[in-house]
Amino acid sequence: MSEPRGQEPPGGSGRRARGELESDVLAALWAADGPMTARQVRERLAAGLAYTTVLTILTRLHGKGMLVRHREGRGYAYTPVRDEASYTARRMRSLLEGGADREAVLTRFVSELSEQDEELLHNLLSEHDARGGDETSIGRP
Repeated sequence: MSEPRGQEPPGGSGRRARGELESDVLAALWAADGPMTARQVRERLAAGLAYTTVLTILTRLHGKGMLVRHREGRGYAYTPVRDEASYTARRMRSLLEGGADREAVLTRFVSELSEQDEELLHNLLSEHDARGGDETSIGRP
């Protein structure tokens, strides 16, 4: 079973799971009212992170095209390119496209939805069909 965010399993190395820090940085930026500097992002994250660590993550995310930045003082302020919903949808689509058996993945995904999520998905698909299958009607980037 996976450990809660920010906690390591007993006997663990103290290192975060791959991509967890990037996800935390993105979450901090999505929760912000506007662009944030590395120092501001660091203040929103768990204690103990070095400024240089946060700056490295921001630089990597910018290099991956996930953030835009503009000069602010001697450094930069960062903003996500996509909102959280668009980012998550893109990741879901990427995982689906990387699977060998698309039907099996979708079947398993739907079978594990809560009743409320299943109803929401059904409604979204009905609206999508009513619009003639326009791919942008469900917030596709």
